Amino acid sequence: MIILGIESSCDETGVALYDTERGLLADALHSQISLHAEYGGVVPELASRDHIRRVAPLTQVALQQADLALTDVDGIAWTAGPGLLGALLVGAGFARSLAFALDVPAIGVHHMEGHLLAPMLGDEKPDFPFVALLVSGGHTLLVAVEGIGRYRVLGETLDDAVGEAFDKTAKLLGLGYPGGPAVSELAKKGDPDRYRFPRPMVDRPGLDMSFSGLKTYVLNTWQAAQAAGDDSEQTKADICRAFETAVAETLAIKCRRALKQTGMKRLVVSGGVSANRTLRTRLTEVAREAGGGAFFPPLRLCTDNGAMIAYAGAQRLLAGQRSDLDFSPRARWSLEDLPPIDAPA
Repeated sequence: MIILGIESSCDETGVALYDTERGLLADALHSQISLHAEYGGVVPELASRDHIRRVAPLTQVALQQADLALTDVDGIAWTAGPGLLGALLVGAGFARSLAFALDVPAIGVHHMEGHLLAPMLGDEKPDFPFVALLVSGGHTLLVAVEGIGRYRVLGETLDDAVGEAFDKTAKLLGLGYPGGPAVSELAKKGDPDRYRFPRPMVDRPGLDMSFSGLKTYVLNTWQAAQAAGDDSEQTKADICRAFETAVAETLAIKCRRALKQTGMKRLVVSGGVSANRTLRTRLTEVAREAGGGAFFPPLRLCTDNGAMIAYAGAQRLLAGQRSDLDFSPRARWSLEDLPPIDAPA
């Protein structure tokens, strides 16, 4: 069964083809970073318009990569939410129209389920059950996963997502957009002993998180350095190092608690921030301490992409699930609302 996957939830247009027997056949992606860079963040209207321009040509690129014709497609999956409503509508409208024209089944996919299952496209695939940490620009949450569609949210951020905190830190320091890679790159040059930033909410029970205060700590530290006449690149690097370390350690503490609370051994880490090397190293240690292993998507599949949507959609289409062609995209959508497709592991 060959599934066409379409991702358009925010600022990447992704189109991919996944074969349930042969695996990933093609993966075409267009990033809007240059479009939004001058504004320092995503402009929803510009994002929607760019998706309109890109989705059809990218579909042709993916078909050419896979050496397939449109008539070879057996089903279509698109990102139905959560995300920017206008951007979601572009992908949904294109996918549903195509499904109707080809007379093939279609399914609306939860964006975060796509991220959660993205490690299944790598060389090392996790077995169920596992704890998933989903960290991206818009979401940060811990989920107990018994199987596809069997999700229980254990904790989430009460304010800024981790990726959002990285972007805001970069903006405060004048590092440009997108902020995550810029902060991580500069952190490599930082002195690990100069600053120690707080680990938010680790002294409280539970698995909820908060990162807005950490961003404020960055601002206060940088303003104090400037007031003392020190606005050097080295000071910026030291702040980035302290910030990145605090984020990684906070998430490590929360993941350790989640593994202990659930009794699970395996940890899946996915979403755009899962590409961060410091975070990968620290969470691999946590999973090893728990007697299991940590699993990540391939680096190129950490950010939003069509491949994860095609894979997640394929699993649900194989199980006989379908979306009506009038299915409406959702700006907000809980993972716990999704129907299961398999028995508990």
